[in-house]
Amino acid sequence: MPMSRREFVTASALAGAGAAAVATGVTLNKLVGHPEDPSGEATVRDLTVLDNIEPQAHEDVLLRMQRELVKAMAKPVEQRHWIMVIDTRKCVGCDACTIGCVAENKLPPGVVYRPVIKEELGQFPNVQLRFTPRPCMQCRQPPCVPVCPVKATWQRPDGIVTIDYDKCIGCRYCITACPYYARTSDFGEFYGDGAAIGAPAGTDRPVTGGIQPWEGVPNFEYAKNWARKKGSKKSPKGNARKCHFCLHRLEVGQLPTCVTTCIGRATYFGDANDPDSLAVELITGNQAQTLEPHLGTRPSVYYIV
Repeated sequence: MPMSRREFVTASALAGAGAAAVATGVTLNKLVGHPEDPSGEATVRDLTVLDNIEPQAHEDVLLRMQRELVKAMAKPVEQRHWIMVIDTRKCVGCDACTIGCVAENKLPPGVVYRPVIKEELGQFPNVQLRFTPRPCMQCRQPPCVPVCPVKATWQRPDGIVTIDYDKCIGCRYCITACPYYARTSDFGEFYGDGAAIGAPAGTDRPVTGGIQPWEGVPNFEYAKNWARKKGSKKSPKGNARKCHFCLHRLEVGQLPTCVTTCIGRATYFGDANDPDSLAVELITGNQAQTLEPHLGTRPSVYYIV
């Protein structure tokens, strides 16, 4: 029998307290967060998004989720916990979320934050395709955090696991530790590495006529300006990279790009600490599940199947 929304919120809080109580001292020390993470009133955001649009009885779910986002951002960061719900029954495998994420975060070749895993089920002629978008799980007990030798990755008070690109040394321990393959390494490549039109035969790189101007446009992950230049070794080149629920967008009251670009409205986002949020409603009203629950990582991404 599905839990009520308030039961879900209460159970999540109790489970988190129990997990913390049994964790070892070393692990706790590495999961408590970053000393530079702000908290309290300094993290409250008084956003005016949608102030001029009256709520409607049957408005688009994107508008509802954005209103709930504004409501959550009005609380201190430690009082909210971001979760994502993916309804695989609605996913059509269009890869709009993947492409939208690449465009939003200016991702280079080989770096993908949100692939869509495609599986063929059944035997001919009774076959079907199943699509599973796989962002970072933002685990409540992230195995990628304690293995970092320089503490370049940590868990924020709102549950999002982040990376300090300036501290990351590119050892890739976190990539190996992640059981969901949600982390990739930035090798500093460009889509237009071909020197000129007419690249040597036998290469698998497309002929592009060299690096294009748009490849040097900076991205704004973690609300910082990250420029990308040929020959430069500046971060995030050489670093581990991953989905961060578009933190830079949340700060200004915008939903993650993968949520807004989904043509089937299959991806939902919200605050697990708000029992009235759409995300909590979907989890408690359906038999939602997480990936690899036996691993004990306690993901913040739920799937409706």
